[in-house]
Amino acid sequence: MRIGLLGGSFNPAHAGHRHIAALALKRLRLDQVWLLVSPGNPLKPRRGMAPLVERMAGARAIADGRRIIATSIEQALNTRFTVDTMHRLRQRFPRAGFVWIMGADILEQLPKWRRWMAMTRRLSFAVLPRPTYNHRALTGQAARRMRSDRRPSREAPLLPGTAPGWVFLATRQSPLSATAIRAALQGSVP
Repeated sequence: MRIGLLGGSFNPAHAGHRHIAALALKRLRLDQVWLLVSPGNPLKPRRGMAPLVERMAGARAIADGRRIIATSIEQALNTRFTVDTMHRLRQRFPRAGFVWIMGADILEQLPKWRRWMAMTRRLSFAVLPRPTYNHRALTGQAARRMRSDRRPSREAPLLPGTAPGWVFLATRQSPLSATAIRAALQGSVP
């Protein structure tokens, strides 16, 4: 199985997440994309975070249950950090080829993640553009440190199950963001 992992808070899940998952299925030639709904992101405040059950319901609403799967497996694995989640997923699914799917905003903040350099040596990445983040992400610390592992986008289908390696997939950018959606629901500007 070739599996793309799209992790996040999904607070709330939205059409932009669905767009990224569908694009990853096609461009990376994946069998499935798992929407990994985090029980608690260590880099985000708890204040304003909807309960996991609500965020899972939102992720299920944008998933199709067959090729795009919403899961709270991190809760079952009792992990909060991606490096630990990946270790446990590889133990549980040793024949699966995984690739992490992230937006340019996440690439920019990757150096804040626990043991991020170790993670990038053991896991491949597909990075998708995000408005206002692309330049900073592609010239930032993580991109510079992983420069020799970057591959042309035409090699994206080679990523699942191989590491190190990453691609930047130029595509139409979704202006949607969970932060903006929450702000609109609360009647304020993000």
